[in-house]
Amino acid sequence: MIEKVNPMHPDKLADRIAGAIVDLAYTTEAEPKIAVEVLLGHGRCHVIIETTANLDERDIEDIIFRIAGDVEPDIQIVPQDIHLAENQIGTVRCGDNGIFKGMPLTEEQKVMSEIAHEIFSKYPTDGKYIIDGARLIICQSCADTDELKNRYPGAEVNPLGAWVGGTDVDTGATNRKLGSDMADSVTGGGLHGKDLSKADVSVNIYAFLKAQETGKPVELCCAIGDERVDGRPYCEIVNIARDYIESVGGFEKFAEWGLF
Repeated sequence: MIEKVNPMHPDKLADRIAGAIVDLAYTTEAEPKIAVEVLLGHGRCHVIIETTANLDERDIEDIIFRIAGDVEPDIQIVPQDIHLAENQIGTVRCGDNGIFKGMPLTEEQKVMSEIAHEIFSKYPTDGKYIIDGARLIICQSCADTDELKNRYPGAEVNPLGAWVGGTDVDTGATNRKLGSDMADSVTGGGLHGKDLSKADVSVNIYAFLKAQETGKPVELCCAIGDERVDGRPYCEIVNIARDYIESVGGFEKFAEWGLF
């Protein structure tokens, strides 16, 4: 069983805004420290940013308008906690406590991802999809329901009828769709809105990739200040995650679909 939401779901809009702000921070310095939380809905977008980077609110407003449309921004930028900042002085250390799990994707999960991408390529509006064995549920806003039923015979398409989604209907918040982004690899830490020093980003990505490579579950734990994780220097974990983020086009693009 797996649920997948598309990049126009309100929660994913929040993830994308957070990711774009992290991308912006990386244009200001090589290794910024940043954590972003976004709450979006009903004409307003609240953003709280803890960071070492020198960010201009006008640039953040441009990101919000580009991704979320005509909403009223409420932006607060504060310095990162001094103790967390000092943790990174001199070397790359783990930036968070956590327990992390990587799980190989199942064939069902891969199929769900393919269907979600396929539908979104034609209907780039708010959508949500579920596979549970032989049961396929498609909830796609602003779509031709009959066309989707013909394309996916036997699927349950828009059970309540045609609908228009988005942030005037539903609120969105960062890291609220981790099941959609990580499948069975879901852990306590969120993927989005954080720099690469944060274990929630780098160790989650590392564990997921290692599980796909080995075909076996991966379970790791770490503490703030650790210089090694899974027997490797933490800087190697960060660089593996950096390569992955760069391969998908940055933090905003990563936020669109998550890890699969």
